[in-house]
Amino acid sequence: MTDQEKTALQIKTKIDDIVKSVMVLPDDRILELMLAAVICRGHILLDDIPGVGKTMLARTFSGALGLDFKRIQFTPDLLPADVTGMNIFNQKEREFEFRPGPVFTNILLADEINRATPRTQSSLLESMQEATVTIDGKTHKLENPFLVIATQNPVEMEGTFPLPEAQLDRFLFSLRMGYPSPEGEREIVNRFINSNPLDDVKPVAGIEDLRWLREKAGRVFMAKPIQEYIVAMGQTTRKLEGVRLGASPRGTLFLARAAQAMALIRGRDFVLPDDVQDVAKPVLSHRILTSVSSTVFEVTGGELVDKALEKTEVPVGPFSSGEADET
Repeated sequence: MTDQEKTALQIKTKIDDIVKSVMVLPDDRILELMLAAVICRGHILLDDIPGVGKTMLARTFSGALGLDFKRIQFTPDLLPADVTGMNIFNQKEREFEFRPGPVFTNILLADEINRATPRTQSSLLESMQEATVTIDGKTHKLENPFLVIATQNPVEMEGTFPLPEAQLDRFLFSLRMGYPSPEGEREIVNRFINSNPLDDVKPVAGIEDLRWLREKAGRVFMAKPIQEYIVAMGQTTRKLEGVRLGASPRGTLFLARAAQAMALIRGRDFVLPDDVQDVAKPVLSHRILTSVSSTVFEVTGGELVDKALEKTEVPVGPFSSGEADET
């Protein structure tokens, strides 16, 4: 194991310790996936019920990484300029000056994103894809790193505007936190009854660490059988019974990048089939549109991804660059 790999593991471990000192997570993999999203320059959709700690998780995660954090409450009257910013005429200087919106940050929490109109939702498309904002013909670069964590409530659909497929496809992961166990819920009450543990969060990494991780993740070796496995899985999602629209080529690319990030976080410089399988559902489930018959029988995208995993043949090694050279 190289020094770089040790550093990646150390960063993950420190972030785990910080977040878990504040929150009780039903699934520890959420933190691993969130770190992978930052490394992949990806964005996260938290599709979960109110009150499970989505905002707290975003705040604690950004604090542990030493990143700037801003939150927007999406509402039907929210305008695109409220997100991106606008040019305002300065009477003293007799010229327009740009006032940046809350999107100019490292981690943006788009809370209840599906409550805003499609026009306002689409104001994030350029930011999520290009990490830029264009106002009156002038393009402004966003912070590096830049991550959108959007939330939506799956049980309350009145007065909402479902995200279009093109915007859903820009999210790297779709995650659910779920309810804590009875023991975990008692621990939450115990921690927050007299104080707020978030006040004591100290950064354990910095922006330079994340940029370094991004560079290293791009160098993680992916053997040809793994590449073919990823492509085959994407193809399989388009052929399953009950699927109206399968995973896009962007989804296939995101699956490859997420697998590289997971390998790096786990201390390897090459990708294994396990890395692909562990990120397949968060990457692909929200990219699959079910047919009418599947919707009636409440077949979910996650269940269809499980079927795709079962139908796709798992490759056999070697998978590391050294083993590949020897063969």
